[in-house]
Amino acid sequence: MQYRTLGRTGIKVSPYALGTLMFATVIGNPDPDDSIKVIHRALDAGINFVDTADAYGDSEEIVGRALKGRRDNVVLATKVGLPRLTALPRTPGAAAATDPNQRGASRRWIMTAVEDSLRRLQTDHIDLYQIQRPDPGTDIEETLSALSDLIRSGKVRAIGSSTMPASDIIEAQWVAERRGLQRFHTEQPPYSILNRGIESEVLPAAQRYGMGTLVWGLLGQGMLTGRVRKGEQNDLRRARFSKHLTDERRIDVVEQLIPLADEAGMPLTHLAMAFAIAHPGVTSAILGPRTMEHLDGLLAGVEVTLTDEILDRIDEIVPPGTDVTRLDQAYQPPALLNPNLRRRPVSERGAA
Repeated sequence: MQYRTLGRTGIKVSPYALGTLMFATVIGNPDPDDSIKVIHRALDAGINFVDTADAYGDSEEIVGRALKGRRDNVVLATKVGLPRLTALPRTPGAAAATDPNQRGASRRWIMTAVEDSLRRLQTDHIDLYQIQRPDPGTDIEETLSALSDLIRSGKVRAIGSSTMPASDIIEAQWVAERRGLQRFHTEQPPYSILNRGIESEVLPAAQRYGMGTLVWGLLGQGMLTGRVRKGEQNDLRRARFSKHLTDERRIDVVEQLIPLADEAGMPLTHLAMAFAIAHPGVTSAILGPRTMEHLDGLLAGVEVTLTDEILDRIDEIVPPGTDVTRLDQAYQPPALLNPNLRRRPVSERGAA
């Protein structure tokens, strides 16, 4: 396994990171002991970067158990900002913390949440602590001030953001410089062949400020596994609840990618994985297996390298910097969620 430097932190990480959402018993693998074996298998294969979040149910507890005796050899990342889930959003029985102060990026919540994460992870420090989603209700200076205090205290080694628009990334860098605060060292955006929108502004902004980039969703939330085909039923559990798994535009693109992968002599999953880490702005891509079988299938592709010819063919199918469709799970700015923020009152809409 080759290793890359995480931005300008000096921390060396594997090009593939292990994502742990699907190890949460309420939404993924119901057997914690099996999940621990999967984590150990990933570490034995050379993956040294593990990413979790306090929102992922009991994932942090499982990761903490798995890293006993191996913590010093792992770059451990977790996140704060979303409410802690007990099931996937939009699924029957889904629930989350209802207290409005048990989420977001306020100093009040960050200081509480980090202690909870440290306890669940059974560690005295977090290598990378990330704000999971932008929090428009909190001044970025407030957030960076709290995170800076955590770095000074030794509880956190580096800080990062996730799914931030390019404008917010730049603002956070400017605020950190002007106020003498720690700056975000990383960004964690969605990125795949189906969602290349970050290539236009987010990745260039991260590169400009020397940020490491940890991308998620490289298998297109299941679309790039080859299990979703045009005119066929699929066995993905999320298909009933995620519109993107039945989106005809995405399925049409997948139908063009499958023969390309066949010509290249590799599964579609390996094509998708190799594409994600081929961009010079991407430091590491998150693999999100649920079982040992899933992990072994993905590990079989870690040595795949795409030629310029294959990358050119992908560019023809999905042009650089474009999204086939916007992801349901991606951050939506307030102006896109609230019509009143993009519409004048009726009495002011006319020119006369």
